[in-house]
Amino acid sequence: MDSAAHPDHGPEELCSEGATLYERALREGHLPAGEADGTPCLVDFGLLHPSVGEEARLEPVAPTVALHRLLSASEDRIARERRREARLADLFAPLMRIGGASTGTGDSAAVGVLSGSDRIGHAITEAMAAGRDELLAVQPHISHTRTPLKARADALVRDQEFLARGGRIRTLYQHTLRHAPSVLARYEQLSGDAEARTLDEITDRLLVVDRTVAFIPANADRTLALEIRHPVIAGFLATAFDRLWRLATPMYPLAAQPPTPAGITPRQHAIAALLVEGHTDTDIAERLGMNVRTARVHIAKLAATLGSESRAQLGYLIGRSGILDREG
Repeated sequence: MDSAAHPDHGPEELCSEGATLYERALREGHLPAGEADGTPCLVDFGLLHPSVGEEARLEPVAPTVALHRLLSASEDRIARERRREARLADLFAPLMRIGGASTGTGDSAAVGVLSGSDRIGHAITEAMAAGRDELLAVQPHISHTRTPLKARADALVRDQEFLARGGRIRTLYQHTLRHAPSVLARYEQLSGDAEARTLDEITDRLLVVDRTVAFIPANADRTLALEIRHPVIAGFLATAFDRLWRLATPMYPLAAQPPTPAGITPRQHAIAALLVEGHTDTDIAERLGMNVRTARVHIAKLAATLGSESRAQLGYLIGRSGILDREG
């Protein structure tokens, strides 16, 4: 096999001729150098090397050593790519905030990626500093356990400055935070048009400023975020918020106590709907922002109210009771 005709490939796609020759070298301990002329990949990838003191012979590198060397090289490439991505993100972050009117391609800057909590917080602060009318926010229960104290304090100052300019803030929380001291204390420190409501189930975190710019998480641990300045997408998110807002229960400044028809609390009503859909206790707890033990306590109370003696009977009794047909 002529080396000039040898196909290009990486070590993870070792050619059949090279694999066969490497296996033979491992079994026999060495090969004549000329036999590897048609498979230069073996030397290039460090699988064969010239014998010390006998250049006409090639000796194989142990597979464990070769594998470690190749993996290290791969890790180095990945690290370089990550550093390159970070440099590009740093370079383009300020550029993405420049309006697209003069470039003629405004849509290309309509969605930007923000990396790191500091950069995300700075972008939100800038958007709110430019805003004048309204901030719409969805804050799931996880936000209050993951956000550092300093970041919460900075957000409080940012919100107060926005309110002081005549802006309005509306926030949706998960129902499990309805009586959380940290949430209520936050609103007691604000002065201005700030309202909060709760729902049993809400979306992931969302911020919309003046219905023109929105921020949503771009990964699970919220170290990446999307900054959305496309008017159609921002408007869609604002409309979705409005519909959730109308369904939510007032929490601040005037908390409303939802009715409890037939002795079924609003929380049990939400659980009943999920039980009928076939969700497990774990699923129900996750969706409603509570631990599994609390969910099971509510399920037990619901079963006692309806006179159920089993999980299967409970689903039947929920359907027959008609509680899901009422407004909960």
